[in-house]
Amino acid sequence: MKKLLLIWVLFVHCNLCAQIIISGTVYEKSGPLEGAAVYFNNTKIGTTTTNDGSFKIPTKKGNFELIVSFLGYKKVVYPINTETYKEPLVIVLEETQNTLDEIIIKKTIYDDAWKYNLATFKREFIGATEFAKDCHILNPKVLHFNYDAKNNILTAIARKPLKIKNKSLGYEVIFELEEFTIHNNRVTYLGYSRYKNLKGGKRKQRKWKKNRQNAYNGSYNHFYQTLLRKNTYEEGFLVHLFKRVPNPERPSEQEIKRARELIKLQNKRILFSSKIENPKTALDSALYILNKVQFPKFVDKIHKTKAPITDFTFIKNGLTYINFDYYLMVIYTKELEEKGYILRNMFGKTRAAYPQSSNLIPMKKATPIDKNGELMYPLDVFYEGYWSFEKFGNSLPLDYEPNQ
Repeated sequence: MKKLLLIWVLFVHCNLCAQIIISGTVYEKSGPLEGAAVYFNNTKIGTTTTNDGSFKIPTKKGNFELIVSFLGYKKVVYPINTETYKEPLVIVLEETQNTLDEIIIKKTIYDDAWKYNLATFKREFIGATEFAKDCHILNPKVLHFNYDAKNNILTAIARKPLKIKNKSLGYEVIFELEEFTIHNNRVTYLGYSRYKNLKGGKRKQRKWKKNRQNAYNGSYNHFYQTLLRKNTYEEGFLVHLFKRVPNPERPSEQEIKRARELIKLQNKRILFSSKIENPKTALDSALYILNKVQFPKFVDKIHKTKAPITDFTFIKNGLTYINFDYYLMVIYTKELEEKGYILRNMFGKTRAAYPQSSNLIPMKKATPIDKNGELMYPLDVFYEGYWSFEKFGNSLPLDYEPNQ
């Protein structure tokens, strides 16, 4: 009994020692600011300032983004390494200009076009997974949309933080949207989120625990954390390296342009559906070229299957980087695709579910992973395949701890 008590005391002592208290005071021009939200981005860790503007937040070792926000003031994003933190923080918020807000309020009309754009936003931000079906935006009317028909660009602005309730994973989330764009079917969004556990009985808690583990398994955060632990393959991931090269079967843009110009010069009706295998005239050659326009511009060529981790990562200044000499195809072998993913681009057809496959397409030569297992610069890559299907409705806070 004494041994058990000693072990328990040591366990509690070690946890207390590992905990770090981040403190500080938030001001505005007239003095301390009460009620400002202070939290670590993408976590459940946060608080609000007291009547003297002060705050204290317990956390653990690591690199975080400390967010300080208050309605009517410019948000402060403060990168902090809790291992080197020493002095209490002093943060001063500046008032925002309300001109943009007033313009948006006047322009926002909740008509059929707004409803259509909202449905598009939900699909591309919340997603269409099984978990996303029970994830809802509680205040959608704070959203304003702008569609540029000429360039096919949809953007979204939120006048206030989005309030999101995820009943599948048991979270209430405040999401401060900074950027949302859909351009030629490519979606990019950026923002700051604060999670809070929903209240529920034991049955709901068991359900949420199971769903959170399922959401974590095979996710890109799971993958990045295995790269830090160097147990990627043991956790069920396969990584193939590939190059994306021009499709030799598709004519060049110059050939396509010349073929279209030749067709325009013809004074007779052209039958584009006719198949020409051996062109004999200039017109035949033009039709032969234009029939190949439907071919994809690029094709993927595998460079190495089951590539060792050392082939696509390196360590610099204590940080692990993903090296993009080649693109990465990441397959998670322990779970199959959801039915919704299989049917997303199919019409009445179906196929067997495969292991979840995703592509990492780089925007930079290399990108670092922070010590919490998250990309330090999320817009350095974009996702294709299964990870592009799993969106905010499947997201977990950074301080989520999976079952071991």
